Amino acid sequence: MAAADQFGSLRSGQSGRFWTYLPTVPEAFASFLRTVVVALFLLAFVLQPFLIPSESMERTLLVGDFLLVNKQIFSPPGSPANPMHWLLPYRDVQRGDIVVFHHPSPPYLVKRVIGIPGDHIRIQDGKVLVNDQPIAEPYVALEPAAPNVFRDNFPARVYTDPNVDPTWWRQMQRLTSNGELVVPRGQYFLLGDNRNHSKDSRFWGLVPREAIVARPLVIYFSLRRPSSTDVQQAADDRLGHDGQFSARLAGFARWDRIFRVIH
Repeated sequence: MAAADQFGSLRSGQSGRFWTYLPTVPEAFASFLRTVVVALFLLAFVLQPFLIPSESMERTLLVGDFLLVNKQIFSPPGSPANPMHWLLPYRDVQRGDIVVFHHPSPPYLVKRVIGIPGDHIRIQDGKVLVNDQPIAEPYVALEPAAPNVFRDNFPARVYTDPNVDPTWWRQMQRLTSNGELVVPRGQYFLLGDNRNHSKDSRFWGLVPREAIVARPLVIYFSLRRPSSTDVQQAADDRLGHDGQFSARLAGFARWDRIFRVIH
């Protein structure tokens, strides 16, 4: 025996001991719409996916990593970008944060905050000093690269690198005091973790606070993609079966990076 009403159907099990609820088509469609609305809200106001296309943040972020970023954390209460400030926590940008920010070309970049307003920044033989103190940087990757006086000793006194933005070079001279760059109010000094292969604040300048829009949270997927800065290791001489499906499945993604929290 079975019973039904306008909201769904009930189907009896054996001996009538249990019932299975089957939603109607309108109910199922309404549930689907609710899921879509929640997903769109999260993407519009809270989370946003990004793909890492370059090597500048290795080994923290690899080419082929897909990120979810928090767009609310750096949006102060009252900001149009943070309509949920009463629910979602806000804090200001801190030294050591990895941040996503607007940049003329490409439109978004991701780097690590090294200097905040008021900091005195100096790089000596590749070692970063903040307020005359060397900082611990366990995240830095020092891939082999040709010597570069401007890159490894900052701020430089001589314009030696064609990759340096001329406008930034002139501004840098005004902000330099006693061989150190003084970060002005409302500005941030950012570097890539792949320190020898990153175009960052050393080359194009400071990042204004209003340009910083998000903080990466987690790697939700990672495709294996070659990096031009990798030091290639010779393969061993064991015979393999690269054509097998299992080998292709294991090889196209970095499974161990999925759902890795970003620090």
